[in-house]
Amino acid sequence: MKTNSFLILLLILALPVFVQAQDKVVTANIKVYGNCGMCKSRIEKALDHKGIKKATWNTKTKNLEVIYVSTRITEKQIHELVASVGHDTDQVKAKDTVYGKLPYCCLYRDHDHSGITDN
Repeated sequence: MKTNSFLILLLILALPVFVQAQDKVVTANIKVYGNCGMCKSRIEKALDHKGIKKATWNTKTKNLEVIYVSTRITEKQIHELVASVGHDTDQVKAKDTVYGKLPYCCLYRDHDHSGITDN
C-alpha cells in the first residue's frame, strides 16, 4: 500500500514537468511590411499574445523575429495577428479596409516614404 501511494505521488509530481517538456520554443523570422516606429509599436503590440514570448520588428530590414511556444500558437496564427492590424507578411495580406485605416506614414503599399526619417 505504501508503494502504491508513493508511485501515485511521484506521478502527480512528475506530470507538470512532463507537460512542460512538451512545449517547444521556436524562433521564426517573418518578413513584415511597414515603415516607421508607429508600425513597429503596432506590430509588436499585436503579438502581445498567449504563447508568444518575444517579438521584435526591425524597421529597416522589415524582419520580425518571434520567439513562441509552438504548442500554444502556430506560425500561421502569428502571420494572421500581424495582418489583423494592417501589415502584410510574406504569407498573409492584410485586409484593404484595415490597411486603409493606418496613418499616412504607415501606408507602405502605394506611397514612397524613402525620404522620411523615423525619429
